[in-house]
Amino acid sequence: MTDILSRINDRTAVVGIIGQGYVGLPLGLVFEEAGFTVLGLDVDQAKIDALTRGESYIRHIGSERVRDAVARGRFRATTNFEQLSECDAVLVCVPTPLGEHREPDLSYIHKTTAVIAAHLRKGQLVVLESTTYPGTTDEEVLPILEATGLRCPDDFLLAFSPEREDPGNAHFNTKSIPKVVGGVNAPSTEAAVALYAAAVDTVVAVSSARVAESSKLLENVYRSVNIALVNELKVTFDRMGINVWEVIAAARTKPFGFTPFYPGPGLGGHCIPLDPFYLSWKAAEFGMWTRFIELAGEINTSMPRYVVSKVTDALNGERKSVNGARILVLGLSYKENIDDDRESPSYELIESLAELGADVDYCDPFFERARHGRKHNLDLAAVPCTNEVFRTYDALVVSTAHAQFKDAALYEGVRLVVDTRNIATESPVGPFRVVRA
Repeated sequence: MTDILSRINDRTAVVGIIGQGYVGLPLGLVFEEAGFTVLGLDVDQAKIDALTRGESYIRHIGSERVRDAVARGRFRATTNFEQLSECDAVLVCVPTPLGEHREPDLSYIHKTTAVIAAHLRKGQLVVLESTTYPGTTDEEVLPILEATGLRCPDDFLLAFSPEREDPGNAHFNTKSIPKVVGGVNAPSTEAAVALYAAAVDTVVAVSSARVAESSKLLENVYRSVNIALVNELKVTFDRMGINVWEVIAAARTKPFGFTPFYPGPGLGGHCIPLDPFYLSWKAAEFGMWTRFIELAGEINTSMPRYVVSKVTDALNGERKSVNGARILVLGLSYKENIDDDRESPSYELIESLAELGADVDYCDPFFERARHGRKHNLDLAAVPCTNEVFRTYDALVVSTAHAQFKDAALYEGVRLVVDTRNIATESPVGPFRVVRA
């Protein structure tokens, strides 16, 4: 403990970060910029090659930051996990997806922990950042590490600190977002707090890893439930002929007791569509049924189908069948103005419309080609974001509110817009029909 605290304080500690994606890369850059030597580890050789060249493959993380970190000699990227033995702290930022039946898939955590165990030495601090159910750090990670014969906290230290990345947020970043930290014991908490306090502005220590794990789930359950509420109200108000967007705008004028949430075509991103089900799965172990989580999941996962039905009805209103219609989906990203398409509902929209016989394309300035993911393989390239192209389609479906899509001139002469994000208006460029979905 004394040794690692000393190395943290004088910035001689080497920080290894496993996973160089949307969480691991910005975290590594923040530690490097705080004066630490950082080792970025990933199994993707293409990512490692790009980082070694000083290039960022994540749009909102500029290549200049990566280039400067590499040039200063404090940031190295590698696929060689044997170099973990060089690290004083090892931070784990790997995916935690759901299985086929919405059960937690901890395979990435298990495999990564096994690799760490193979190179574990006395004096190291290990911190899990991947969102997971309460008890994972104590019940899953700790036994694998202690199978080496080393013990915590006598030989090594172990903690959990949930990632809180919000890609593209202009107001908060990795350094300024408060960091919750909880160890499996008091010495582990103390060391992990010291490490993060050396690189980020605010550290919030909690009593255990379980509390830290639970805090992240609460954050995401809160958003999932409230988004589901407003999605359900959207469908209800639509049936009543009431514009939900106007309702929200009116309600948000209340200066207390109300936080606005907005409807959409479904949930996206790595956190909200997945993480609440980690808690509901674990709760079942204790004989609890988390009804709010399950209901919110049911509503949110139904939204792409609702949008498809609105597209079908809108085309019928134009005396056209969805079978054979040319449809352009605007946006692959799960949120506006970023190049992050993880769990994006746009993929399900495209596939569902194609299954109905539509000829479907997409437009997204952040994706020249649709990526191959765990669940989707569209094999599509983006069409140009121009009025000339837009006018050739029978219907446009606004799935992502990119700034580029808010240009009214793009819609001049377009016949039909099915808008899930409330960005298209009829008045500036008409005549064309807007259907809110």
